[in-house]
Amino acid sequence: MPENLLRGKKGIITGALDENSIAWQTALKAKEQGATFVLTNAPIAMRMGAINELAQACDTIVVPADATSVTDIEKLYDEAKEFLGGNVDFILHSIGMSPNVRKGRPYGDLNYEWVQKSYDVSAISFHKMLQVAEKKDFINEWGSVVGLSYIAAQRAYPFYSDMSEAKAILESIARNYGQRYGQLKKVRVNTISQSPTKTTAGSGINGFDDFFDFADMMSPLGNASAEACAEYIITLFSDYTRMVTMQNLFHDGGYSFSGITPTIVEKFLSK
Repeated sequence: MPENLLRGKKGIITGALDENSIAWQTALKAKEQGATFVLTNAPIAMRMGAINELAQACDTIVVPADATSVTDIEKLYDEAKEFLGGNVDFILHSIGMSPNVRKGRPYGDLNYEWVQKSYDVSAISFHKMLQVAEKKDFINEWGSVVGLSYIAAQRAYPFYSDMSEAKAILESIARNYGQRYGQLKKVRVNTISQSPTKTTAGSGINGFDDFFDFADMMSPLGNASAEACAEYIITLFSDYTRMVTMQNLFHDGGYSFSGITPTIVEKFLSK
């Protein structure tokens, strides 16, 4: 659907790994809607995915960058500005990782060095990208920055471990930097709390498949797909959402506000 919602806009999309990832789908939708952008991911993640194929499909380049490194972010912005011919209008932060979750450490026996790594990769990198952008005056007026969150920032989910705190920090940064950047340059900063999504990263969480099915039954509209989330992100990059900032926006088929659903009741009654 080429409505050209992003015609003339420039941006940076982080975190595209493969066609299952939200960032990958966002890149395809952004290209479809008329945007030009640069792709980026950490060097180690790039070796695991197919981001160069995506770059070819989107007529763009990939700039390797570790989002926990201010130096790498500065280099990313400089190279993006050169390639795009100017500042950007949107940035997608689609970055998250927990060594404790990946290595199966229980919440009552966390490795605290890994906790700090989780926070730095999944949340503090968001602040770093915003701070470097402000210092370089890299985002145009009325630009839009979006980070991907999850409902575990507000509620307890045993399988999500220290990522819960990381997402809570991410959402707090969006509020605080949204206030600051809005006053400075009308730049808006939001997070999206997405349904459990069968991405490469999400599927690695223990018990994910069972929870995916539970959330699907709890959501009146069912779980939102990666492609649907990408479409929502595009609206937040567009001029139609100019007055939306400092928000955590639930994109989960209604899961976040459902107490119980007939499908769940029927499931228990059948047992």
